[in-house]
Amino acid sequence: MSRLPSVPDRGFAQQVTMFVGVSVLAGLLLAGLLLPFVGAAGLSARSAAEGFQNIPGDLRQVPLAQRTRILDARGRQIAVLFDENRIVVPLSKMAKVMQQAIIAIEDARFYEHGGFDLKGTLRALITNTQAGDTVQGGSSITQQYVKNALIEAANGDEEQIRAAREQTVARKIRELKYAIALEEQLPKDKILENYLNIAYFGGGAYGVEAAARHYFNTSAADLTLPQAALIAGLVRNPAAYDPVDHPEAARTRRNTVISRMAELKMITPEQAARAKAAGLGLKIRPTRNGCANAQPRYNAWFCDYVTRLIETDPAFGATPEERRALLRRGGLTIRTTLDPTVQKAAYNAIVNRVYPTDRVASAMSVVEPGTGQIKAMVQSKGYGGTGGINYNVEHKYHGSQHGFQAGSTFKVFVAAAALQQGIRGDHTIFSPNSMTITEPYQTCDQPVRDTWTVSNELSSEHGNYNMAQALALSINTYFAQLEKETGICEPLKLAKAMGVKRGDGGEWRQVKSFTLGVNEVTPLSMAGAYATFAARGMHCEPYAITSITTADGRQLPVRRANCQQVLEERIADAMNALLKGVIEHGTGAGRANIGRPAAGKTGTTQDRKDVWFVGYTPQLSGAVWVGSAKTPFPLRYIRIGGRYWNDVCSGCLPAPIWKNAMKTALDGVPVQDFAPAPGDLIGNIFNTPQPQDTPPQPVQIQPQPVPPKPSDFSPFLPPQEPANPDCSMWWQLPQECRPPRDHDEERSDPLFP
Repeated sequence: MSRLPSVPDRGFAQQVTMFVGVSVLAGLLLAGLLLPFVGAAGLSARSAAEGFQNIPGDLRQVPLAQRTRILDARGRQIAVLFDENRIVVPLSKMAKVMQQAIIAIEDARFYEHGGFDLKGTLRALITNTQAGDTVQGGSSITQQYVKNALIEAANGDEEQIRAAREQTVARKIRELKYAIALEEQLPKDKILENYLNIAYFGGGAYGVEAAARHYFNTSAADLTLPQAALIAGLVRNPAAYDPVDHPEAARTRRNTVISRMAELKMITPEQAARAKAAGLGLKIRPTRNGCANAQPRYNAWFCDYVTRLIETDPAFGATPEERRALLRRGGLTIRTTLDPTVQKAAYNAIVNRVYPTDRVASAMSVVEPGTGQIKAMVQSKGYGGTGGINYNVEHKYHGSQHGFQAGSTFKVFVAAAALQQGIRGDHTIFSPNSMTITEPYQTCDQPVRDTWTVSNELSSEHGNYNMAQALALSINTYFAQLEKETGICEPLKLAKAMGVKRGDGGEWRQVKSFTLGVNEVTPLSMAGAYATFAARGMHCEPYAITSITTADGRQLPVRRANCQQVLEERIADAMNALLKGVIEHGTGAGRANIGRPAAGKTGTTQDRKDVWFVGYTPQLSGAVWVGSAKTPFPLRYIRIGGRYWNDVCSGCLPAPIWKNAMKTALDGVPVQDFAPAPGDLIGNIFNTPQPQDTPPQPVQIQPQPVPPKPSDFSPFLPPQEPANPDCSMWWQLPQECRPPRDHDEERSDPLFP
């Protein structure tokens, strides 16, 4: 790469000419080469020659930095990452006219000299001095390649780069020695190929392939004469001849190249005339660098996750610097699991209900059961708008500091552990509205003996519930007692086996309120955990990368899903039956019903600081979170997505997001149902007899008027404030009135007979 001023120093040119003349008279070729620099440094020819012989002759040629491409599951490009936008191609894929143009303007005797062209240099100095411009190159193509190769070998080291560019005698002599040695090692065509791939042509384009795409939206193989001449003219001073910023200077320089080609009889005068008369014909196609420029833009967070996976994995380099260099300079092709249909569906579902400018944020991850492939990863905040926080993933991958409390979505692990221990789905527990528990709970370590007061949301929620009913209605006091029977350790082990991870990677909190989701987790790990139920107990670790291919075609090892059976099939089948009740009868009824078999669980944390819905079908599992990551606050009396909320609940915001995403993502996909649940595990779950000797009567839930279907709210419509709504009939105005709890949504039929 050469970025020297377009007008040479005439005094220096005359000085060099004089010294070359003295060298020729001396009859010493080597001295003739070195005397110009010797004179400038005040050295003798003899000492300079000895120093020349001591310079190593082997040029360190590192692989050229190339751009990395990230592709979705269909092979479509998501993003490009690079330090240097370069696509290396062989000489056979560079138009002949491109090769001729660069030789004509930079080194006309390239195929005749041996690394240094004394005659050509002298002629170039005289011609350029007379023209007052750099009409002909003074350094050979081999010398220019050496300079660029030294810069490339610096790998970003600023000190080495400065040394490779400094205008000193030592640097010129070193380049010359390398050039002479290189001519003995490589054929001319290979040197030309290397040069055309390494040179900088402005506009962020390194190498002729990237330049052809950038300036003309074509390939190096298909360049025309005017196009090739323009690109060749840029290499001497890309800034001065930039065709975008300086079109007339670029045209003049292009025509100079064409004239030189005609002078060397590479083209005919007629071809030269036509080429000079042609317009610049630019079709600028800038290459967008980095995840911030992912296409579509909502792929940015998934792209970011892919890059973090590589940057944090020692399999791709011993240090973070090595891994970053591989990612941004290695010319990788990274194929991923991202399904563009599912991704778009998830994104639209989120931003239709939670705007990027809202105080709160929403995130959704979708995982394929049985494979672990991450099909979607989106959030409401734009890339970079959250300070680089990806709310879907763990902190080590640039997720939030800790993750988010999971709320009642954790009740499923207690329920599954109970089934494993022989407790049936129709297991009935009298569950008061509020209770204080002083008995110890067994953990994986020492029992916890603190006093815990736990309450249900509604004062009417007390009585006899079985496991299905308690899951569907999210009865806290039922699960507080069921957890005492199972202990905390077994549900925790199960959650971990199913892939749940704390967002901060820290120690799990083994406390009595474990079942109410006091541990901070991530949407991605929750989507992966619930996918285990959908896959009949087979847990596959969520993964994003299917293959990584290097520039030279090698396959790098990538982390696999490591699928393992962590739950008996019959236990998973029973859980699917239990969790279908959440959508069909309970807290997700109506708002999460997608018209095909599905199961899931709502979750709301204390003070409604985080609200969740995690749901799945046999084909897809998705987790939706809504909250504030930086400074959590109660989601009350707040405007979200153009709507005013007195109180946000998991059934009325995350559940509809999940519903809209899954309905669209699964549109046209064959309907599948879950395997039948074994009767000996679930029993008669929707017909629980009243236990004897229990004074309180079972709660009777009467059919409620079916709320109207919520409309899709457009982010382009101005929000309307509620006009003093009558909230005594909450189901008539769910968007304006305070929902009584996180399972306030539509119930298509009564839960009890």
